[in-house]
Amino acid sequence: VAVKKINLKGLRKKKLKVNELMVMKISRNPNLINCLDSYLLGDELWLVMEYMDGGTLSDVISKTCLSEDQMAAISRE
Repeated sequence: VAVKKINLKGLRKKKLKVNELMVMKISRNPNLINCLDSYLLGDELWLVMEYMDGGTLSDVISKTCLSEDQMAAISRE
């Protein structure tokens, strides 16, 4: 598993994060990383998620030059 920590202190769109979490918990898709559980610890929201070898999609996008076809394939999946 992987644990994503979200600092809620000073976060303007807390309601949006909670909505995102609720959608993640009820949605199951073999093509998406699933949220297994969540915990509120002080000002931090901890999300326990399936582990994805290779890093986050945002890491791949920011560190890799993708062709238009590659971007389309990632978006489609």
